[in-house]
Amino acid sequence: MTVMKAMLAAAVVTAAATVALGAQAQNLPTSGTLVVVPANGEVVHANDQVTVTLAIEEQDKDKAAAASRVNQKMNQGAAIVKKADPQAVLKTQGYYTYAVYPETAPLPPGSVAKTRVPTGWRVGQYLQVTTTNLAALPKTVSAAQGVLTLNRLNFGLAPATIRKLDDQRIAAAYKNLNERVAAIAGAMGRNVSDAVIDTIDFEGSGNYAQRVSVAGARNMSADAMGYGGNQVAEPSFEAGETTLNMGLVAKIKFK
Repeated sequence: MTVMKAMLAAAVVTAAATVALGAQAQNLPTSGTLVVVPANGEVVHANDQVTVTLAIEEQDKDKAAAASRVNQKMNQGAAIVKKADPQAVLKTQGYYTYAVYPETAPLPPGSVAKTRVPTGWRVGQYLQVTTTNLAALPKTVSAAQGVLTLNRLNFGLAPATIRKLDDQRIAAAYKNLNERVAAIAGAMGRNVSDAVIDTIDFEGSGNYAQRVSVAGARNMSADAMGYGGNQVAEPSFEAGETTLNMGLVAKIKFK
C-alpha cells in the first residue's frame, strides 16, 4: 500500500507540473512582439496580346541562291502580315547561314581526317509579330503560312493591361495580409486591433518578385508545320489567361 500511495502521489505531481507548463506555454507574453508576415495577391485576366514567330529556311548548293530565296520570301511574308494586320509590330531576327556536310563513316584508328567540303548551305531567318488583334490572328497566320512557317506562338497580356491590373494586385495582396495577421493574432490569443503595421515591403526584397503564369502558349517546330503552299486553312487558337501575382512582406508589431 505504501508503494501504491507513493506512485499515486508521483502521478499527481507529474500531472500538476504538466498542467503548469501548459499554462505557461499558452500564456507567453506577446506585448511588443514584432512579427514578419509574407502575403500574396493573385489576379487572373484573359490574354489580350500574342507574339507570333514566323520563319523561313532554304537549302541549296549555292549559298547565294539560298540566301536570295530567304530574303525574297521574308519580304513577301512581312508584306502579307502588314496587310492582314496593320497594327501589328514586326521585328526580323535570327538570320543564320550553316554549311551542310556529307555524312562520313568513322575513321580507323590512326587515320587522318580529310578537310570536309560542304555539299550545300542552309539559310534562314525569323520574323517576330506582336499584336493585340486576336480576332484577326487566324486569318493573319493563315495568310503568312502561304510563304513562311509558324514556329512559335505565345499569348500574354499587353503592357497597358498589366499596368491597369496593378491596383487589383495590390488590393488582393493587402487583403491576404489582413487575413494572415488575423490568423496569427488568434493563434497568439490576441485581438487583431492590438496589431499595428510597422513596415510593408511590396516586392522590394527581390524574394517576392512578380511571378507570371501564362496559359495558352504554344510552340510548333518549323519542320513539323512546313511551308510553300499558296493557300493554308485558318488555324484555331485559344488565347487562355494569365495569372499575375503581387507579393509583399510586412512587419507587424503587437501592442
